[in-house]
Amino acid sequence: MNTGQSILTIMAMLLLSILVLRVNNTFLSTGSVISRSKVGMIATSIAESRLAEIKSKAFDEYTAQGNIPDNHYVNELTAPGNLGPDGSETYPNFDDVDDYNGFAINDTVQVQSTMKPEIFRDSCKVEYVDSDNPNDISNSSPTFNKKITVFVTSKMLPETIKISTIYSYWSFK
Repeated sequence: MNTGQSILTIMAMLLLSILVLRVNNTFLSTGSVISRSKVGMIATSIAESRLAEIKSKAFDEYTAQGNIPDNHYVNELTAPGNLGPDGSETYPNFDDVDDYNGFAINDTVQVQSTMKPEIFRDSCKVEYVDSDNPNDISNSSPTFNKKITVFVTSKMLPETIKISTIYSYWSFK
């Protein structure tokens, strides 16, 4: 083999090495994107499940006891400063929406069989909102509208998943 053929062989091996490294790098980055996508979907599912659980409860402690307030009795509802579980209530035995205010729990989920289980932290915030503008928080008096926000975090998530909804109390007489 002469010098020209040797140089061509070395260059071909160099090109093949670069190609193999690029393909391997692409596979690794694709696997990372897939893992992050799975974690994001699981976190969203956890948030949606918690939101569904909360919305299955009574609007307020007052309504959980079978009372039906009308607009004249909105002040019968739990005061904005007292949102959270009542003295003897503990999870999972909450009976109304505002019991979840300040609630937080860790969920351990197996994202992939080749990875160790991932810990997701979900926490909740419940606030009264203005009936005319649901973006305005009502800290001074109760309303018939509560904003429920669920946050889910994890070490594998680049940012917190946040899902909110407005839960309203309606009475038809």
